[in-house]
Amino acid sequence: MPTVKDVIVKKPSAAEAEKCQSWPIWTCDVSTFDWDYTQTEHCLILEGKVTVKDRPGDEEVSFGPGDFVTFPIGLKCTWQVAEAVKKHYNFE
Repeated sequence: MPTVKDVIVKKPSAAEAEKCQSWPIWTCDVSTFDWDYTQTEHCLILEGKVTVKDRPGDEEVSFGPGDFVTFPIGLKCTWQVAEAVKKHYNFE
């Protein structure tokens, strides 16, 4: 089963950033919630600060504006949104 160690956080290439512009936008206020990934998700964080923790477990990864993040299928995690988030997203 994937863990947050399998989450990829990087700065996007110019081509990746351009491609993201056509993806839908998702927003979320400050909150904490559980999420199970049934598909791989790619997203470009436009605003906000988020920490994602393994569920169960203590490992975590954080990301914010300008980060291109890939979440693997099968990941079970808890999102902790510290600052309201706005992102482009795409599920495979």
